[in-house]
Amino acid sequence: MESLHYLLMKAHGAMRRAMLAEGAKLGLTPGQPKILEFLMKNGESDQKTLAADCEIEQATAGGILLRMEEAGLIARRRKEGNRRSLYVSLTAAGAEAARRMDDAARGLDRRAASRLPDGAEERLKEMLASVRDAVSSAEGERR
Repeated sequence: MESLHYLLMKAHGAMRRAMLAEGAKLGLTPGQPKILEFLMKNGESDQKTLAADCEIEQATAGGILLRMEEAGLIARRRKEGNRRSLYVSLTAAGAEAARRMDDAARGLDRRAASRLPDGAEERLKEMLASVRDAVSSAEGERR
């Protein structure tokens, strides 16, 4: 059997390619689907929090958000009393794209879990969260 890191890398790559293909059907570019998902689940957010949660560098997020704003998927504004931070929210078109991507993601989740034994999907999610936490913890210790 392959090593854990190799299997995780390959699984992530396969899921990423499938999601990018679904996003491309909607005219989305890389990075945009995860921003739509974040905003759909969390509502309006400042750009810094959004970038961190989506694991995108802030400068990269700025470019992605600009293209999304130009496409009418998001709106950006400054909140009163906080002139330095831009806040991002979905437009109606962005909410519809987010809903369609969510449907695609649910379908991909079903496909990914289709070969698992009954009840194994929840256990797999728990184990993956543990792996994520262990690796994140180790990253923090090295800093």
